[in-house]
Amino acid sequence: MSVPECFPSPPASPWRRMAEQAFSRAAGAPLVGANAVELLIDAEVHFQAWQQAISGAKKSLFLENYIIRDDSVGRRLRDALAERAAAGVKVCVVRDWLGCLGLDGRRYWQPLLDAGGEVRSYNPPRFASPLGWISRDHRKLLVIDNELSYITGVCVSEKWLGDPRKGIAPWRDTGVSLRGPAVAELVLAFADLWAQLGPPLPAELLQTSAEPAGDVDVRVIATQPSTAGLFRLDQLIAAMARERLWLADAYFVGLPPYVQALAAAARDGVDVRLLVPGASDIPAVARLSRAGYRPLLEAGVRVFEWNGSMMHAKTAVADSRWARVGSSNLNIASWMGNCEIDLAVEDRGFAAQMEEQYLKDLSLSTEIVLRRKKGHKAARSSRRHGGSSSRAAAGVMRLAHSVGAALGDQRVLGRAEATSLPWIALCLLLLAGLGLYWPWLLAWPLSVLTGLAGLSLLARALQARKRSAPPLQTADKG
Repeated sequence: MSVPECFPSPPASPWRRMAEQAFSRAAGAPLVGANAVELLIDAEVHFQAWQQAISGAKKSLFLENYIIRDDSVGRRLRDALAERAAAGVKVCVVRDWLGCLGLDGRRYWQPLLDAGGEVRSYNPPRFASPLGWISRDHRKLLVIDNELSYITGVCVSEKWLGDPRKGIAPWRDTGVSLRGPAVAELVLAFADLWAQLGPPLPAELLQTSAEPAGDVDVRVIATQPSTAGLFRLDQLIAAMARERLWLADAYFVGLPPYVQALAAAARDGVDVRLLVPGASDIPAVARLSRAGYRPLLEAGVRVFEWNGSMMHAKTAVADSRWARVGSSNLNIASWMGNCEIDLAVEDRGFAAQMEEQYLKDLSLSTEIVLRRKKGHKAARSSRRHGGSSSRAAAGVMRLAHSVGAALGDQRVLGRAEATSLPWIALCLLLLAGLGLYWPWLLAWPLSVLTGLAGLSLLARALQARKRSAPPLQTADKG
């Protein structure tokens, strides 16, 4: 395999320095060298590594995950954390309120709390922010003693292990372990979010070592709502790739600018491939993802659907030199709405591992084509249900984007986008008809919503005024 020069090796040329600067500014993440990175494939490997690493913790354990379930996997992890907390290790856990809704509870966490651990929930419902639930903490992060860390797409749930009794294979997922100076970036990312949910971590728990652990250059991309650092970086990588760009994503609902970037790369001769689930745990998002295939296929992007139970990995590898692994999906919820964490690796050896694994995954996948050809199968539909409402919200927001573009005549709609407009138009016409015949059907809900919005804004204004009010002072008496 030839080695392209999209990301040239040292000694650094002026072009490489410009590329590094562009990457740093786009992602909001500096390049950190002297790290060791290990690729982890599928949940069983993750759970074993986590359990072993937690058992050896001596000072601190920071866990942040979107889904933590009260099942055999969750209880083993909780008990391991509780054992370390009882031994004097500082254990801090951030759970997403919506992701864990109905999956854990006070009773589940009580052994850890009794041992001295602390658990905080991200973004529970608040009256002052009625739409705040859209923003979720979708990160999957574990940091041990500020020396070893794990970044992944794997959640704390036995669902990732499949069910041999029912013939359900394990989910396909990817993560990494990281040692070296870049771990400090992960500690700061966790500490920043922790401080948003309550008192900050003490300074002594933020101390990290700058000792080299290897020779791998990485960027820690820790995004928060509306920062869009990874979105800018993904577009930049699509623009800079010269030979290949291979993507895997669990809930692909590409925004038009990113779809156009992939199409432009493919038309320019770049080998662009997209691997997505064939049977998704969120059928609605899978249908939206399939609706976006046509503009990609017409541009020359190759699309594959995984044949197993669920393909949950979120990865990218470009030009045998650059790779990304983490929690972010290629949709608006991850790019704009959630707290996410990803590791971008600039190393030929790691990229080679990623490419090798990608080709293995393609051998277990079905390629989607515009017309039936020998050796190609049609995409299958999925009847599985459940999953993350934030990813479902991504599909709704994509539809809203298409509707806005049509109403505002902002751009030419693709064929896949246009197919959804008649149904939306019929729904709007039906709603208009109901409003004409029975105005109260619209008036009452609208009054309630506007009233709640007004009360919410008033509450936010009072909170802001209280925070900004100067302390009272006693006037000097002459």
